[in-house]
Amino acid sequence: MDTHELCFLPATELAAMLRARAISAYELMQAHLEQIARINPRVNAIVTLLPEQALAQARAADTALARGEAAGPLHGLPIAHKDMVRTRGIRTTFGSPIYRDFVPDADDLIVERLRQAGAIAIGKTNVPEFGAGSQTFNPVFGATRNPYDASKTCGGSSGGAAVALACGMLPIADGSDVGGSLRNPASYCNVIGLRPSAGRVPSYPTAMAWATLGVDGPMARTAGDVALLLSAMAGPDPRAPLSIAEPGAIFTRPLDRDFRGVRVAWGHDLGGLPIDPRVTAALAPGRAALAALGCAVDDAEPDFSDADAVFKILRAWAFESGRGADLAAHRALIKDTVIWNIEQGQRLSGPQLAWAERKRTELYGRMHAFFERYEFLALPATQLPPFDVDQPYPTAINGVAMETYIDWMRSCYYVSATGLPAISLPCGFTPEGLPVGLQIVGRHRDELGLLQLAHAFEQATGTWRRRPPLAG
Repeated sequence: MDTHELCFLPATELAAMLRARAISAYELMQAHLEQIARINPRVNAIVTLLPEQALAQARAADTALARGEAAGPLHGLPIAHKDMVRTRGIRTTFGSPIYRDFVPDADDLIVERLRQAGAIAIGKTNVPEFGAGSQTFNPVFGATRNPYDASKTCGGSSGGAAVALACGMLPIADGSDVGGSLRNPASYCNVIGLRPSAGRVPSYPTAMAWATLGVDGPMARTAGDVALLLSAMAGPDPRAPLSIAEPGAIFTRPLDRDFRGVRVAWGHDLGGLPIDPRVTAALAPGRAALAALGCAVDDAEPDFSDADAVFKILRAWAFESGRGADLAAHRALIKDTVIWNIEQGQRLSGPQLAWAERKRTELYGRMHAFFERYEFLALPATQLPPFDVDQPYPTAINGVAMETYIDWMRSCYYVSATGLPAISLPCGFTPEGLPVGLQIVGRHRDELGLLQLAHAFEQATGTWRRRPPLAG
């Protein structure tokens, strides 16, 4: 098989080929490194690359398989880790000049699990500074560009991961999501990003072990690949007190399912948010696709009252906790939006935090009642298509001013505030050829249901097969 085409095969197929020794891990790694050499200079998705180390590990993986050693579910699959997770012996910058030369001496739990599952790290993917804002640029590595139009943003904060997947530079990638960082770049790059329930993918180490706003999760080009990756990421860990007891193996179950009669709510604007008409038009065929699967689709959406304030308070609290020390020691090296977010957290009072937790509880109660009527909620993943890569963030949508650097992400972060799992999957394109993703929200801890619907949807539409022009 042509090595270029090999890079676009689903990870599930590649994993089966590797186990059957139809291809070697070394050959697969070489193919992806060649794709990176061709494409990455034009998009800047992978910012730390370790080709010699990756090839050596691929050789070792082939030797182990030849000896009859057990192969993990991700055996031989190349991966690059988001530059927000610590990787032992591999530079981890968080997109900040403060950490330009930081090399951790230990892995984060997610990295440890993926390595144990057999994935081979080739380096790190680009992020915004400290992961702040769904636009991937930073003073250490610069901007990551959208492969469907290099003058546009790829979204973020898992932007480098999404671009690497879209361009065939990786078959799987990890990411994280507070206000949309898995879903936003997936929407902008025509790939899939799954925001799991808190605890589905345990986070360790972390300064706030009981916090639920930020989660780690999988990205890939197909629902089957996301399920494969999630099966290796998920499962309990005693060091993470919120971790869910179910083993990751539940995501190896078949994704085929009959959706006839399943009730799906079709939401237009999350209670009146401005949505660019190009997004609305690109998503319209998605409703027809759900109906064609047999779903009973109604116009309906829950009451998202107070979601905006709840999210902003909890986000500011997290920024102060996680980055307050950096601000105290290195203020001149931090971008203004991050400073603003940390200082918002410093000004919070006990009553404000208590109010946010009460209102979040009420929001969850309304969502629970809503999901007794519907199994899924379909919504825009993003409120506007990819914008100019030199613009830090949109300041208006449909003439409506955005008050802060995160307001344009409400279609994602309202859902974050609910605590429910959500997925962004390829749905359509604007007249300019820019991707638009459909966000589907599931019931409490029902990631498997989301993956089953995503699998059926992608088979019905085939939108995920449309490659970016820069991918060659």
